[in-house]
Amino acid sequence: MSNPLYILHSSDVAARRIGDELMIMLARDSSLFSLNETAALLWQAADGKTPLAEIVAHTLCAQFDIDYDIALADATELAHGLAERGILLIAEQPFAH
Repeated sequence: MSNPLYILHSSDVAARRIGDELMIMLARDSSLFSLNETAALLWQAADGKTPLAEIVAHTLCAQFDIDYDIALADATELAHGLAERGILLIAEQPFAH
């Protein structure tokens, strides 16, 4: 079994909900990203202390009719993609607040 992942919002972003989308702007270069409903739920739950697997089970699977293993794989890929862009931080232990 792999180590749990924890996700946290980067401090270098601004977020605003516009309709059904969540708009994210990076402070470093003003890049703008649009998160769909699923990605926005993941973003909103990224508190740095709840494991990604728990977010998937209690937020994504509870809201959508989706298989847990598929949802976890998709959420992990999404989290890594957002981390590569500087939108999220990822760690194998909870973030200190």
